[in-house]
Amino acid sequence: MSEFDGKVALITGTTGIGLATAKRLASAGANIVACGIDRKANAAMQADFERAGYAALVLETDVSVPQAVEDAVAQGVRRFGGLDIIVNSAAVHPYGTVLDTAFDTWNRAMAVNVGSIYLTGRFGIPEMVKRGGGAIVNVSSVQGFASQQNVAAYAATKGAIHALTRAMALDHARSGIRVNSVSPGSVRTPILENAVRVSDGKDADIAAAFKRFGDAHPIGRIGEPEELAELIAFLCSDRAGFCTGADYKADGGLTAGIGVR
Repeated sequence: MSEFDGKVALITGTTGIGLATAKRLASAGANIVACGIDRKANAAMQADFERAGYAALVLETDVSVPQAVEDAVAQGVRRFGGLDIIVNSAAVHPYGTVLDTAFDTWNRAMAVNVGSIYLTGRFGIPEMVKRGGGAIVNVSSVQGFASQQNVAAYAATKGAIHALTRAMALDHARSGIRVNSVSPGSVRTPILENAVRVSDGKDADIAAAFKRFGDAHPIGRIGEPEELAELIAFLCSDRAGFCTGADYKADGGLTAGIGVR
């Protein structure tokens, strides 16, 4: 019997860490409800999962919209019979200081990166309670601890995820629901590729930039989505039964040191 046989996992984000996590959980028997706004990525994920024989429902969902999230949860419950796991991985990564970040951009970052966690919890937790509990993992970032310049909105949302994770863990522990977050350093994802194009130009050498980013991590490289997926899978599993209200860094040692040499 596989570790997640019979479990139903709702995952936001159909690229990067979200996609890798969906594959990891599905490979261990979970039924996947994936929510993403990128139609091309959604279609590729659905086709990939069908080829692999995984049980998956991939839905075009703007996770910042209450009705869209409520509908996604309801569709997943109808298809698979309940909900046991939520992984909140969807994110946007705007650039700018508070002086040059438009108010609409600020609000969109808050609505997607933080509001989606509120919404999946609001509509998903009642279904998890019916199953006797479950696990929620929120994908934050090392930017919630120490920020780069020119990412005011993004860093603010990642710090908010840490606080919201603690609050949810306390509020729902007695219902058998564990809530944790993970904070990656630089990981090979579409968001990181976009960061390169913002900093180095649209024709930037992605591989060279990833090496540069990797050199900033003590471990000497950037992370892979599959490595984050392993940590998330552990936190979703019964093996992490005493873990709740905490953040787990997977940052290649990035935040372990200081800049002075």
